[in-house]
Amino acid sequence: MNLIVNGKELEVNNNSNAADLITQLGYQDQRIALEVNEAIIPKSKHTEFTLNSGDKIEIIKAVGGG
Repeated sequence: MNLIVNGKELEVNNNSNAADLITQLGYQDQRIALEVNEAIIPKSKHTEFTLNSGDKIEIIKAVGGG
């Protein structure tokens, strides 16, 4: 199925969940915020949140600084 991730089309396996996507993109050990169709998905829900073809996803990586 096709998703739009940070403005770019990405193909993922059918029945993928948010955790699968994060792993596929290499963000599994990073501090990120995940938004699907303009709704924030808490980290505690990533494994149970099923993605659907055409979902618009934004992934924002937290950056520390001072």
